[in-house]
Formats: sequence, C-alpha cells, structure tokens
Amino acid sequence: MEQVRSEKLDPVIVGQIEKDLRYIAGIIKQKGREMLSNYTITPPQFVALQWLFEDGDMTIGELSNKMYLAFSTTTDLVDRMEKNHLVVRVKDPKDRRVVRIHLLEEGERIIDEVIKKRQDYLNDTLKNFSSEEVSVLQHYMTKLHQEMREK
Repeated sequence: MEQVRSEKLDPVIVGQIEKDLRYIAGIIKQKGREMLSNYTITPPQFVALQWLFEDGDMTIGELSNKMYLAFSTTTDLVDRMEKNHLVVRVKDPKDRRVVRIHLLEEGERIIDEVIKKRQDYLNDTLKNFSSEEVSVLQHYMTKLHQEMREK
C-alpha cells in the first residue's frame, strides 16, 4: 500500500538533499571521466554503450530518446563507435526496414571493466559505513529512484 506523507517537509532539509545529490552526481561524473581516460571512448559513447548493455539492441531513435540527444548527434556517435568496433548496425529480422544497434564484444568488455572500476570506487567510498547503513542507503536510493521515475 502506498504511504502518503501528511506533514510538510522542511525546505532547508529538502534543499540540502538536492545539493548533496547534485554534488554526488558531479563527483560520479568526474570520477567516471577519469576512469574513461584509459579507454578510447568518450563519456557520451560510454552512456550509449551502457544503454545497449542494459537494454539490448535498439534503434538510433530509441537510443536518441534515452540519451536525450538529437537523432543526428546519436547517428554520429554510433558511426564513431561502429568505426571502433564497439557496435554494429544490424537489420531487424522481423522488419528488414528497421536497423538496430548491436553491442559487440569489445564494447561489452569496456562496459564490464568500467562498471567494475566504478563499483570498486563506490565500495572503497563506503568502507566507513556499516553493513546496515549500506543496506538502508540502498533501500532509500532505490525508493527515491522509483519515485523519480514515476513523476
């Protein structure tokens, strides 16, 4: 059953949560860029590869929507990734007019390595948290994510 809050939240606390989330997102972005410096891909290419890794083959239009990029920008991005043997364009077997972007082994290898490095970084960051604190943090992060996706 859905819980509905009856009392107003303190705007100072809400403001601090927003600020902390913004700073955390900035640090994650910076650390992610540092990790990518050892690879031949750009941050937007990493995001595209991650979507393909998580959601499977998709059209350029679908990828454009997920990345909030113009179709032409995504096409250029895919062209460069295809040139570097990270992805390949394949015709949809159900409709030959549809072209899907397929993640190749090299793209998958890069995603696996970078995500592992990101998880190692987070694990190291959480070393001063108890197991219970990590569990509570994960629970509320998941809840916040779900609420944001529903809005």
